Formats: sequence, C-alpha cells, structure tokens
Amino acid sequence: MRIALITPAGAKSRYGNRRTAERWAYFLRQLGYEVVVEEVWQGEAADVMIALHARRSHQSIVRYAAAHPECPLLVALTGTDLYRDIRDDGDAQESLELATGLVVLQEAGLTELESRHRTKARVVYQSAKPTRREPPSETSFDVCVIGHLRAEKDPFRAALATRLLPPASRIRVIHAGGAREKELATKAGALMAENPRYDWLGEVSQERVRELLSRARLLVQSSFIEGGANAISEALAAGVPIMASDISGNVGMLGEDYPGYYPAGDEHALARLLEHAESEPAFYELLEARCEARRHLAQPEHEREALRTLIEDATEG
Repeated sequence: MRIALITPAGAKSRYGNRRTAERWAYFLRQLGYEVVVEEVWQGEAADVMIALHARRSHQSIVRYAAAHPECPLLVALTGTDLYRDIRDDGDAQESLELATGLVVLQEAGLTELESRHRTKARVVYQSAKPTRREPPSETSFDVCVIGHLRAEKDPFRAALATRLLPPASRIRVIHAGGAREKELATKAGALMAENPRYDWLGEVSQERVRELLSRARLLVQSSFIEGGANAISEALAAGVPIMASDISGNVGMLGEDYPGYYPAGDEHALARLLEHAESEPAFYELLEARCEARRHLAQPEHEREALRTLIEDATEG
C-alpha cells in the first residue's frame, strides 16, 4: 500500500510539522507501507493520503479528493488549525469536509471539533526517543525552553519570569529554538544581555535538545496555541517534569488536574511555580510523579501502534 504523506514544512526544516512527518513516515515504513513525503502532492498514485495542516495543505487535499474520491484522505490538525483556522478560514474548513478521517495530537483536541467531525477523528500522541537522565548541574537549577521563536509559542515568558525570582534563586533558563523573524532574535539577544538567568542557544539539533533535557530540572512549555507539543513529548520521554501554560493543547497532553499549569501569558504565576519547584522538594516530586504517569504516551511503540490502527480503520471495507 502506498501512502502520500504531505507536510508544508520543507525537507531542511526543523519545525514540528516536518519532524512529525518524518517520524510518521519512519513508523509507517516499519509497518510495511510505502511512504512518499512531499510538501505538495505531485499527483502520483497513492492508496491513502495523510496531510498535515488543514489550511496549508489545502491545495493537496482538494486535488487528491477530486482525483481519488474512493480513497482514504486523513488530515492531521495542527495547533493553528484546531484553535484558529477551522473557525474562520475557508480553506481549513473545506479540508475538514473533504477528509474521510481526522487526526488530533492530544485528547482535548477532540472537543474543538463539531460532533460530525469528531466522529471521524482519532488521537495520535507524538512520541520521542527515550533519554537517560544525567546528573544535573550542582551550581544552577536549569530550566529548559524548547521551541522556535514564534508569537504563538510565547517564547520569552520563562525569561520574563526569572526576573521576578528572589536573588537567592539558582534558576537558569536555557532556551533552544531558531528565529524566523529578525525582531525576535534581537529581542532574545537583548534579554540575554540584561538577564544573566537567560541563555538563548538558537536553533540546535535534536541530539543537543536531548542532551539539554537529560540534565534539566524542568521544561517550561509556554505556548498560547499548541496542537500537541513535541517539546512535552521530549520531556516526558526524558523523565523531566513540566510546567505549562493552561491551554487546551497542553491540558490534552498532561491531564486536566496536572499541578504544573499557570495562566497563559502570566510570568508572575510562572515565577511562583518555578520558585515553588526549586524550594519545595515535595512539589517537585509531585510533578515528577505526574509526568511519569503520562510517560507511556510518548513511547515510540505507542505512536506506531496508533498509526497502525489509524490506517487499518481507514482502509477497512
């Protein structure tokens, strides 16, 4: 069986959509499928299409639906799809209608869909390679932020929170992620210059991300919009506790009653949580235990089996 896997992110991109596409292609090939990854469908024969991003892959979705109306057409919804575009963008809305199946990346994403679309949606949690914990720094309490500098990611919230910490705090924020916009890179540089607790590394490899996580005490996931953060999967796989903005995409990854949420955009609340985690071992251990309970969702076998079920269900009959 031949699967056309469409992602709007180019082959050299390190953004989430490309990473998801490459990981899915790897798993699907393990399962015995032939997979072709393209930015735009070129019209070659395929028994199934999986398109990441309802709006940005709209052209491929429309063309495939017209050429192969009898074939499964699966659309995976990103954060901007779920929490913005399907509400007011005509292309994204048409993609929902044409799809024979939908994929969301965490359980809360289902609630964003109308009931008629929810019935054809499945949850596929994103996975990450397991990372062995290494001894953390003895001189600092290192907190990771993993994500590109984009407005939707609220990338500087952790840096702003560190300015509110007491002088005795040993917290240091290490931020890995590239910048598409010069203005955001300039802002990151300015924050580093004025704040010794903040270190922006720019874009780094996945190997470097896993190395940073292996020694980190915490991950901060600060997004305003998130479909299902790869960074959370990476942290769960590494056994690193997480603090996250209380948006639907994060709640769908970590559970409704997770104790590490703060109101999105509120650096004061985040600073209080960070100080609490650094100074109160019982609270830190609670975060560890709750993340450990969700760790199985980030296992590669879990994602591979979810994809197996997705394709088998889509092609039955």
